Amino acid sequence: MEKVRIHTRFIKLNQLLKWVNAAESGAEANHMIAEGMVKVNGEPELRKGKKIHAGDLVEVEQVGSFLVE
Repeated sequence: MEKVRIHTRFIKLNQLLKWVNAAESGAEANHMIAEGMVKVNGEPELRKGKKIHAGDLVEVEQVGSFLVE
């Protein structure tokens, strides 16, 4: 599990995937989310604009897990 620090109140899920290099582009991030490859706090998440806050755990299939601080 990798820890990721954000400096704002939240970050959108698709932006986080680009930030941690899980996706090379916004289009790829959106595709990964739409295909059900992403979980937030253990639950599948299909909303690309989902607000991710400190304490959230984001899991990406075939990439890894990211704990937001």
